[in-house]
Amino acid sequence: MISIAPEVSTLAAIASRRDEGTWFNRPVIQDQLLGAIMETIYMVGLGTLITVIIGLPLGVILAETRKEGLIPHRIFHKTLGAIVNIGRAIPFIILAVIVLYAIRLINIPGLSTVGWPAFTIALIVSAVPYFARLVESNVLAVSHGKVEAAQMAGASSLAIMTGVLIREALPAIIQSITILTITVIGYSAMSSMVGGGGLGALAINHGYTRHNFDVVIISVIVILIMVQIVQWIGDMLSRLVDHR
Repeated sequence: MISIAPEVSTLAAIASRRDEGTWFNRPVIQDQLLGAIMETIYMVGLGTLITVIIGLPLGVILAETRKEGLIPHRIFHKTLGAIVNIGRAIPFIILAVIVLYAIRLINIPGLSTVGWPAFTIALIVSAVPYFARLVESNVLAVSHGKVEAAQMAGASSLAIMTGVLIREALPAIIQSITILTITVIGYSAMSSMVGGGGLGALAINHGYTRHNFDVVIISVIVILIMVQIVQWIGDMLSRLVDHR
C-alpha cells in the first residue's frame, strides 16, 4: 500500500510557507512578484506592439474607404466597420474565452491555452478593433486642406495616407497608443480568470482567494506605477512629434 501522507504534508507545508509573513516579507511576493511583473510586461508589450501593427493600417482604411475618403468603397467600408463593431461589442472576458477555445481547437504546436502567451493572443484580438477606431478618429481629424494640397501636387492615395495623414495625425496616434497600452494593462489584470499569468493572477490567486490583501495591494501599486510610466512616456513622445 502506497502512502501519500508525505506528499500531502509537503504540499501543506509549501502552502503554509506562502502564507507566512506580510508585505514584502511574504514568500510568495519574494518568489513570484518579479516573475509576475515580467509576464505582465511581456503580455502588454507584445500585445500592444502587434495591435498597433494591425490596428494602425486598419484604422486608416476605415477612415479612407468612407464615401468622402481617398479610396471610397461603400460595401467594403460597411463590412469592415461591422466586423470592428462586433469585436468591440463583445465583452473582453467572453472574447478571451472564445479565443482560448479556438486555440484549443486549432491545436497549435507549442501553444498551451494556459499561460501568458495564449492570453496575449486574446488581448490582441480584443484590442485591435478598439485601436482601429481610435486611429480612424485621429485620421479624420486631419485638415482636409492638407490632403487636397497633396492631391494637387500629384501624390498617390497611398503616399497621402502614409506621408500626410499618418504624419499629421502622429501626435494624436501616439496618445491613442498610450490609451491602448493602459487599457491592455487593465485587461491583463483579468488573466487569472482564464488561466493566464502576470500581476492579475498573482493578486487573485495568491491575494484575494487566500485573503492576503497585502499581496493584492502590492500588485495594484505595481500596476499603477506601470500605468503612470506609460502615460508619462506617451505624453513626452506626443509633445516631441507635435510641430504645430
